[in-house]
Formats: sequence, C-alpha cells, structure tokens
Amino acid sequence: MSTQTMPTEPGPTGAAVPSADAPRPRRGYGGLWVALPRDFGFLILTMPIAVTGLTIVSTLFFTGLGLIALVVGVFLMIAAFYVARGFGVLEIVRLRWTGLAEIAEPDWSRGDREHGFWRATFAPFVDGHYWLYLLHVVVVNPIVSIVSWSLTITWVSTALAGLTGWIWQPFIPDGERDFWLNEWLFERFAPGRPLAWDPVLGERVLEIAIGVLFLLSMPFVFHGLTLLHHVIARGMLAAWRSEALEREVAELAASRGAAVQAEDASLRRLERDIHDGPQQRLVRLQMDLATIERRLDRDPDQAKALVVEARDQAREALDELRALSRGFAPPLLQDRGLASALEALAARSTVPVAYENAMAPDAPLPAAIERNAYFAAAELLTNAAKHSGATAMRLRVATRDLGSAGRVLDLWVTDNGRGGASAVPGHGLAGLDERVRGLRGQLIVDSPVGGPTMIGAHIPFFPESTADPVV
Repeated sequence: MSTQTMPTEPGPTGAAVPSADAPRPRRGYGGLWVALPRDFGFLILTMPIAVTGLTIVSTLFFTGLGLIALVVGVFLMIAAFYVARGFGVLEIVRLRWTGLAEIAEPDWSRGDREHGFWRATFAPFVDGHYWLYLLHVVVVNPIVSIVSWSLTITWVSTALAGLTGWIWQPFIPDGERDFWLNEWLFERFAPGRPLAWDPVLGERVLEIAIGVLFLLSMPFVFHGLTLLHHVIARGMLAAWRSEALEREVAELAASRGAAVQAEDASLRRLERDIHDGPQQRLVRLQMDLATIERRLDRDPDQAKALVVEARDQAREALDELRALSRGFAPPLLQDRGLASALEALAARSTVPVAYENAMAPDAPLPAAIERNAYFAAAELLTNAAKHSGATAMRLRVATRDLGSAGRVLDLWVTDNGRGGASAVPGHGLAGLDERVRGLRGQLIVDSPVGGPTMIGAHIPFFPESTADPVV
C-alpha cells in the first residue's frame, strides 16, 4: 500500500465548476489587435441588423397600435415584443462573440408566475424587459449603430486609402487640380516660405502618414465602439439585479434542501447499518455472556468454548464499528487538517491508493468544507474498494483560485476497476451528489463500462468565509 505522491495530470478540464462570468483577458495594445477581427465583425454587421430590426419591429408595433381597437392589433403588438426580444438576444450573443464579459439574459420563463394561455400570451405588456428590448431595437440601437458603423467605415476606408493610395492614384487623372493638402498645411504653419518639395510627392507622404495614424488608432476606436454597444446592452438588455437575487435565493434553497436530504439519508443509512451489524452482534454477545454465566460452574469446558465465541463476536462488532466510524470526521481532521486526514484515509484502504496533495497552503478550508470533503473521499474510496474490483486507486485533492468568485476544492478518485458506476437514486453516489450540491458544488462521474472510473467532487468556498453551508 502506497501513499506517495504520483505526478499525474489533473482531472478533465470539462469537469471544472463553471466560474463567474469574466471578460477574456486583453493585455495592452497587442491584446486589442488580437480582438480587432472580432470587434470589426461585430461593428460591420451592426447597422444592417439594426435597420432590419427597426423595420420589422416598428412595422409590427405601430401597425398593431393603429389597429388596437381590433383583436388583430393586440396580437401584432405581441408579435412585435417577441421579435424585439429576438433581436435583443441576438445582440447579446454577438457581444459574447467579441470576448467581452457575458451579459446575463432575463429570466423569460417567469417560473410559476404565469398560468394559462392568456396570461402567458399577454405577459409582454406587463414585463418591463419587453419594453426595454422594444426601445432598444426601435430607438437606441439604430441611432448608436449609425454612428458606430459610420466611424468603422471611415476608419477602415481612410486607413486603406492612405496606405494604398500611392499604388492606384497615379492611374487617376488629376486634370487641372491646383489644391494640395500638404501645400495648404505648409502655408498655414510657415506662411511666406516657398514649398521645398514636390506637392504631388508631399501629398503621397501625407496620405501614408494619415493612413498609418488611422491604422494604429483602429484597435482603440473599434474596441471603444464595441464597449459602447456592450454598456448600452448591459443597461437595457441584461437581467435586473433583483432577478439575480431571486435566482440566488432559489439556488440556496435548493442546495440547502439537497443538503438536508443528503444528511437525512446518511443518518438513516447509519441507523440501518448499526441495527443490522454491531447491534445484532452485541445482542448475541449479551446472550452468550448470560449462557457462560449459567454454565461456568456446571460445564467449564462448554463455558470456555462460549468465551471464545463471545470474544470473536466482540472483535467483529468492534471492526464493524470502526468501519462505520470512518464516515465521521476523525480527530486527525480537526488536529492536522484535511491533507493529513486524507493521507491517513488512503493508508487504511484495502486497495493500494496513490495520494496526491496539490492544495494551496495559503487557502485554509472552512471546517464544513473539510468535513464534507473527507466524507466524500471516504465514501468514494469505500465504494471503489467494494464494488469496482480495482487493484489500484488514486486520490487527488487540489484547490483552484477563481479570483473574486472564491476558490474551488477539487477532489478526484480514480480507479482501474470494471467501471459502470452511476448516481442511481437511493445508492451511495446519489446521496453523495446531493451532499455536494448542498454545498453548491458539482459531482462529476466518468465511468465507462470496462473502466477506468474517474469521480470528481468540486466544492466552491471562500477561505475566510463563515457563510458556507454547514452539513
């Protein structure tokens, strides 16, 4: 049995817990050039999409408004709301492609706040999001898009014309041209002095300089215009803060409910295991001791044999109690922390376990997180040893920094067994999944038939937070 650290790759990247939305990194001027194709693709399509949305939505809405006295007018206005919603969602998706911070869409489902066909149909009239989307499509986005699209075309055409004009301008007849911009500028800055160069050559050099200037400033302009659209979309198209709080409260209620269910299932399983195992053996031991007491004087040999059986019963009951106690937090966990407790847990396994500790030393875990992580590791190792037929296992624990979103504890158990593990309701993995979800975490099960099996528990936490769920 080995507990040495093995240099292995971390778990699958796709198994990571989704972090908080954050913008893609842009590092300096070079990062702006990397983002330039995405920004240009967004801006060049902005006005055509905005004009199309304005045409369709305004036609539907104002036609419906004119026919409001008729039933068809109401349904035309409803259609205008839903089409405006579609164009607003398209704007959010296009902004997401630029690499900026993702904008959270409103909760269109409304949960149980709508019942019946008519209430669901007329919901846009009382939902402020639909009116904001309509205002964005009909008024705000067309105005802003005309400005941003015009500046985009101006910057691109000026940069291209300035940098390539020396190639194609000699083929265009100048006719009787007598105005040269470089000559006019020279006369304004040096009045009375004769021009010391050919005005045609000076014009070519000035055009190249202007083209270079527009080219160098293009990343700033394009990114600034894209940010302008992003700020407007975040203010008009994003979910409201109150909705985010409602969702967070609902998630907390669901996670706490899952934690309570997991704890209740664990207690029932512990009661059943104690009743079916150690309790029965202790009852048998009590009966054997009573029999020994009666036969000690009359039949010492028979009493001696019963003493041997009673000793075996006591040993087996003690072994079962020790096995059950592994589901509780051991004193080592409180005294020396999760890393040492997991190392001792790996050393006690009946199947060789390679233990790897990659936790950051500067991220102390809350007590609730340590207890639940230890329980998850003990459950996974026990299940693998009993049911997988594995000859070797690996236990890896690590922490990841998510910045302002806190940190994540990654706990991976891998075995080379037969595979086929799944979180079937009523079984160990299902209960463990409820426990992890109660901590707002995620349990990943990757166990194809034939193996190997990889199970990861990813639990978010804040190193100094005291608000973590206690299970």
